[in-house]
Amino acid sequence: MQISIVVPVYQCAGCLNELHKRLKAVLDKVTYSYEIIFVDDRAHDNSWEVITRLAHMDKSIRGVKLSRNFGQQIAITAGLTQSQGDWVVVMDCDLQDPPEKIIELYETALSGYDIVFAKRKQKKHHFIRRACSKLYFKMVSKLSNIEINNELGAFSIISRKVVNAFLKFNDIKRHYTFILYWLGFNVGYIEYIHSERHSGKSSYNLSALLKLALGGVLFQTTTLLKWIMYLGFFLSLAGIGLAFYYVMHYFFYSVSPGWTTIIVMLLVIGGIIISSIGVVGLYIAGIFEQTKGRPLFVIDEKVGS
Repeated sequence: MQISIVVPVYQCAGCLNELHKRLKAVLDKVTYSYEIIFVDDRAHDNSWEVITRLAHMDKSIRGVKLSRNFGQQIAITAGLTQSQGDWVVVMDCDLQDPPEKIIELYETALSGYDIVFAKRKQKKHHFIRRACSKLYFKMVSKLSNIEINNELGAFSIISRKVVNAFLKFNDIKRHYTFILYWLGFNVGYIEYIHSERHSGKSSYNLSALLKLALGGVLFQTTTLLKWIMYLGFFLSLAGIGLAFYYVMHYFFYSVSPGWTTIIVMLLVIGGIIISSIGVVGLYIAGIFEQTKGRPLFVIDEKVGS
């Protein structure tokens, strides 16, 4: 198998026929040896019925249905475990990643790269989401000391060597792009214009985006724990300085500052302590989830040869 296409599917039943048509038109120009793997992340629409019908029509299509909704990052991993190609393309199902760019991804990879990312020149997302995304990636880059481009998504091509290295990860909290950054290898880039969504709407609401962002931070770095430690040292020094100030104030003016200052300081310090415990708790929760040793995903059903 020369090329595998891995497509996580969630609430994209209306896109699948057009996506299949355009993928076939592109891949037939590149090689006769390819497969298209649709991973149904247990959507609430009729995605699996569409995938099954397409697999019966086209022998190059394989469908994988997960036992429940595990999320996009796990669905990508499930698709990679099923792939057989020397090269694997990962892309979204909503056609905002144009299949026609696969040819350029593949040609760039053959020029000497193990990983080729597709960079979005223009995003079709709302400007607030674009701004938050840019801010988030800057924060993660700062925390992890690794420059991560906010124009990158899942759309990419990776060699079999990279796939094998990727599948050695057993982290429950994972991010496809962050793992590829961590792995290293020879990385190349192409650019493309982000297309309009073919049909439906994104399943990433504000809550889902915040959950993904938090998971990405916890996966990528432990710097937050160091910041808590530094904050503790700073507050200790500030407390010592404030205590010295109150003692001097009493000796010189025979009066102590009012209770308002004390209450405000207690509220501020109490809030910081509770927040710090919360951050530590998130890391501990991650450890708890990881040590359970549960499988990353469970496959309910497969279709296709």
